[in-house]
Amino acid sequence: MRHVLKRTEPKRAGTGVAAVLAWAGLMTGLLAGLAGCAGAESSTEGKSRAPGDTIRITPEDGTKGIGRSDPIEVRVPDGRLERVKVVQVEDAQPTELRGRISADGRSWTPERGARIALAAKYSVDAVAVDGAGRRSARHTTFMTAVPTDRFIGYFSPENRATVGTGMIISFDFNRRIQDRAAVERAITVTADPPVEIAGHWFGHDRLDFRPREYWEPGTKVTVELDLRDVQAAPGVLGIQEKTVGFTVGRSQVSLVDAEEHTMEVRRDGELVSTVPITAGAAKTTTYNGKMVVTELYDVTRMNGRTVGFGGEYDIKDVPHAVRLTTSGTFLHGNYWAPADTFGSQNVSHGCVGLRDVKGGGPDTPAGWFFDRTLIGDVVEVVNSHDRTVAPDNGLGGWNLDWRRWKAGSALDE
Repeated sequence: MRHVLKRTEPKRAGTGVAAVLAWAGLMTGLLAGLAGCAGAESSTEGKSRAPGDTIRITPEDGTKGIGRSDPIEVRVPDGRLERVKVVQVEDAQPTELRGRISADGRSWTPERGARIALAAKYSVDAVAVDGAGRRSARHTTFMTAVPTDRFIGYFSPENRATVGTGMIISFDFNRRIQDRAAVERAITVTADPPVEIAGHWFGHDRLDFRPREYWEPGTKVTVELDLRDVQAAPGVLGIQEKTVGFTVGRSQVSLVDAEEHTMEVRRDGELVSTVPITAGAAKTTTYNGKMVVTELYDVTRMNGRTVGFGGEYDIKDVPHAVRLTTSGTFLHGNYWAPADTFGSQNVSHGCVGLRDVKGGGPDTPAGWFFDRTLIGDVVEVVNSHDRTVAPDNGLGGWNLDWRRWKAGSALDE
């Protein structure tokens, strides 16, 4: 399963370890956006937890087309909001939307005069405390309005980030791209030292870029967007013209063996630790294949309803959660399974679990791994009785060989 407990915001890919820790330290509550784990680990999940959803965010998660006159609000029916942060993301420079918590602690609204940017994506992270002192958290996103005759691409990783060697540059476009070749030609990705980089389309609204092999540590990657006035479809023109970039940090590739119940963590090719794990149970197996870390949460909520498991589990304080797929596969801390489960049994609903304590312990296997992980690191699962993860499920493109990857470019169409 997947989610977070100690802080209220995701740990971001930053400009180095110090930047990551500084960001993560901004909020010390817990984050609970809803991720389902394809793997809740025991029948005790969902019992003796904090009450249900208490944080209400407007607009709803994933809403598109928000205008400057539309309401933006965070509210709790009781208790109080501890902190709220609304940030424009996936831009050359993340910008916070200034706001205030009301005197009674029940609501947050933007400050007078604060305005959202158009054609932008925002994240909302909120933490609340109820009358019994129990914390809950939510993470949502929304997209602001784009003129009907314009298109933009929301991209990752963030500008100036330091990432792992498996990072794939990914663009999600707000409109269907008919002239994929024109759009792909207007995006230039270069590396220092130089390496061949190719694009691959997943349908007509997503374009990813990667090299043949994982990036070499220390590589500087530059992404130039020259999309202004590029015609993606009849009458639909681009508006982005900017240059962003990121740095590849050290190499960390972890190999999860579902049959052996272990995870081998390698730094720059050298084995640094073998960690006992629990993977997906016989009826809810874990995907095989190479998966790339896209989000890290000190704590999050995992709800079976979000991934098709009904009410089988709902844990509001899953610690040390590392997202591996869009569909909900996480590698995360587990404090509810007996200690001897790890290294001996597969009991999850599809996630990879590491031993942890309630609240997340820094010296537990889960805490140790979390503190040494970057967005862009690779986790590969082998010997699970499941299919290989789809290449468009998260940043799963490393599961395509180079020939098939390059065949997905529109420049040869």
